[in-house]
Amino acid sequence: MQKHTTELIVGIFVVLGLAAMTYLSVRLGDVEIFGRKGYMVYAEFDSVSGLREGATVEMAGVEIGKIEKIRLKDFMSLVEMNIKPDVKIPDDTIASIRTSGLIGEKFIKLNPGGSDEWIKDGDKITDTESSVDIEELISKYIFSLE
Repeated sequence: MQKHTTELIVGIFVVLGLAAMTYLSVRLGDVEIFGRKGYMVYAEFDSVSGLREGATVEMAGVEIGKIEKIRLKDFMSLVEMNIKPDVKIPDDTIASIRTSGLIGEKFIKLNPGGSDEWIKDGDKITDTESSVDIEELISKYIFSLE
């Protein structure tokens, strides 16, 4: 009888441990189990050098979404952003690629305009600012001195 009780307690402990690990993995990993929540917004950039899928989308310093996919379309970089469902974005918003800190990760910053019209699921942000490539700036400066 004592052996079965010990085995039962260990079994319950193992199941609770696995459930806790699964919960933490999903919660901390920001994994969407039942599909994406929010709506998709697109933006085209000349260059997205250093920008990665999974990077954040921010407005006024607050994370409002994530970058789902980056692909090449007609010699431009097309960025697909998943925006939280409770966030409304004016249709005259400017999307720019920024760096957190001096050499930190790149993210997309949205600067809202003053329009009364909102971007809907599947719409494209037309005003964009590409990332600044530090290596390109340095090489232009060095070769302009010669």
